[in-house]
Amino acid sequence: MKISVVITVRNEEKYISYLLDSLVIQEQPFEIIIVDAHSTDRTRDIVKEYQDRYEFIHLYVKGGSRGAGRNYGVSKATADYVAFTDGDDLVNPFWLKAIRKSFEKGADVVAGRTLYIGYGPWEKLERVELFYKGFDVTFPSCNLAYRKSLFEEIGGFDTWFMTAEDIDLNIRAVSHGACIEYNPDAIVYHRTRDSFFSFAKQAFWNGYGRKQLTLKHGKLWGKYKPQNMFNPSQMSFWGTIRLGFAFMGYMACKLYGERL
Repeated sequence: MKISVVITVRNEEKYISYLLDSLVIQEQPFEIIIVDAHSTDRTRDIVKEYQDRYEFIHLYVKGGSRGAGRNYGVSKATADYVAFTDGDDLVNPFWLKAIRKSFEKGADVVAGRTLYIGYGPWEKLERVELFYKGFDVTFPSCNLAYRKSLFEEIGGFDTWFMTAEDIDLNIRAVSHGACIEYNPDAIVYHRTRDSFFSFAKQAFWNGYGRKQLTLKHGKLWGKYKPQNMFNPSQMSFWGTIRLGFAFMGYMACKLYGERL
């Protein structure tokens, strides 16, 4: 079973080689499709070096949002299954093998286990889970795989989203009748932000994206589990800081954002 791994990047020269080193050793057959959003550093040069060494690596250049880049990458995919990860991540040596096993059992959507690496207190922060029709739809697209035909049937990523485009995709997949299968053996190591500014910026846009979800899908607060929203991780010092910036993003979208 061939899998197309789709990655969008911009200015990832610091980490892209680590990701590619972790991908080229995966169980075949697979291809790697990298969509570069006009990087201004050496990202494309590094990817081209790998492309010269491995015939299954393909580089494309296309601007736009992360969702738009991933949609473009899927349009270039030759496999019946697509997996997504990010340019600054690392994947476990058996990542694709685990994903493949879930697809072989009939899964339409496979969500893997994402482990955070970086600044210790930020590693411990958990995502705020949102449940829809019994499924956790907040599994991030840094470790997510779809049957390609399903991805195309539901229209791919909605490029209107600033963030939370993966949550929106998962909601539409479940609405379409798909089940999200969690496979803890499909492991991705996802880096935390490397500065307070980038941490705060990420939290702000995550909050903005959560409000975008309500603009598109209606009220969602009843689909959060209070015990998960206010667990010790979320209410720690850094959890509170993150929540504050997320709230600002949420309110910014509420005041100025609209469904286009």
